[in-house]
Amino acid sequence: MQSGYKFIPYKADDESPFDKLFGIFKELIVHTSGDFDEAIDWLRELDKEYELTNESYTIDDFIEDLKKRGYIRETGTEPGSGGALTAKMEQVIRQSALDQIFKNLKRAGSGNHQTSYTGSGDEHTGELRDFRFGDSLEQINMPESMRKAQISNGIDDFQISEQDLVVEDTFHKSQMSTVLMIDISHSMILYGEDRITPAKKVAMALAELIRTRYPKDTLDIIVFGNDAWPVTLKELPYLQVGPYHTNTVAGLQLAMDILRRKRNTNKQIFMITDGKPSCLRNRDGTYYFNSNGLDQSIVDRCYAEAMQARKLHIPITTFMIARDPYLQQFVSNFTEANQGKAYYAGLKGLGQMIYEDYRKSRKRKSL
Repeated sequence: MQSGYKFIPYKADDESPFDKLFGIFKELIVHTSGDFDEAIDWLRELDKEYELTNESYTIDDFIEDLKKRGYIRETGTEPGSGGALTAKMEQVIRQSALDQIFKNLKRAGSGNHQTSYTGSGDEHTGELRDFRFGDSLEQINMPESMRKAQISNGIDDFQISEQDLVVEDTFHKSQMSTVLMIDISHSMILYGEDRITPAKKVAMALAELIRTRYPKDTLDIIVFGNDAWPVTLKELPYLQVGPYHTNTVAGLQLAMDILRRKRNTNKQIFMITDGKPSCLRNRDGTYYFNSNGLDQSIVDRCYAEAMQARKLHIPITTFMIARDPYLQQFVSNFTEANQGKAYYAGLKGLGQMIYEDYRKSRKRKSL
């Protein structure tokens, strides 16, 4: 018998006409920030170029199926006057982002997260240790304890003492409160690169991951341009870049205000940005803008907020989608002031990096 590989012609998985179009439609609806009509226009153009449909199943048939399955609803009184996404479709988009970005994650049960510290917890490590004062009776491993007692005392004079008791070690579980900051300044769509769509996908994937796998954790999402404001889970697919500068200080202040109200001990900030801080809001409500290089007065305020977060035991992890050396130096100084972390990342693999950092942050001891 000879071993080896046999090459055969590629055969695509069998998909219904609806499923084939639906996969493309889910991508388009995120790129168009939830604009159904624009997404359908793009789908029609792709159909012309790649012949996605045929006479037996057209784009119009696809639209009717979307309505029948509860993914869209008509927004006008006239048939075909436009469509809007339903809550069912919004959940599908979040789940699709989760599957796409975190597809390599191993399945696990819902619950909290482990810390790296053992003791009187409720998550078994699979390891055994000697009984210590304060361990609960439920932790005692009786078969191992009896085996140890038998070795110590023999069968004829069998007895079990405290020194013979063996317990199953456990992890403490921790809860985490996270604020995800997304830069929506105009630079997120400049230079021919769409950076806001991957950022939205990461936010949707992280929100769905926490909602389904870690339901006791909290995730708040805020956006920042000239100002900063929170956005809801429902709003995520519709986020758009505005004609904004980058008020990083406002975003950090809002993030810390949100986390101050959380009862969890473990707190953190994730910040996705591609540009330098270029805006401050003055006490009188006016704005100070400067996009020429790094304005020292704006930069110093950013450093001050980083140090304030450090005092509150809130680490900041910055995902910097830019390669300019002077911006990377700013992020390096900002990270040093906070004692947090920074990733000088491209758009590829951004979601996986955020998940890995999120997972690692579960393993620190509650303060």
